[in-house]
Amino acid sequence: MFRKIDHIGIVARDLEELKALYRDVLEMEPAHEEIREELGVKAALYSVGETALEFIEPISEETPLKNFLETRGEGIHHICFMVDNIEDALKKLAERGVDLIDKKPRMGANRRRIAFLHPKAMKGVLIELAEETGEKQL
Repeated sequence: MFRKIDHIGIVARDLEELKALYRDVLEMEPAHEEIREELGVKAALYSVGETALEFIEPISEETPLKNFLETRGEGIHHICFMVDNIEDALKKLAERGVDLIDKKPRMGANRRRIAFLHPKAMKGVLIELAEETGEKQL
């Protein structure tokens, strides 16, 4: 069902500050940046081999990331697995009794269809599933 770990999501209070840290310490620059008003986030994607780092800053009070920052602070937010068919993956997981945050996929950053599994179903780890739409930017 899973092809690879696509990216690791890292939440930050200040995206520019986190980007500067990775630039100055690790000499890394983002491969892609975007603002997703409908999701309430700014994101910067870093290519690291076959996996990416996704830095995310909430820009809306309504986004769940705001609550995450307040309760857990900055750091790793989720692990994203690439799947070939997100609808099939969600159906199989639901049949196995996995609690899904998203029962249907939605558009996420980098023009991918995404869905999340509830962290309670995965021992506290938020899992994202992603499917490429053919318009990948990273």
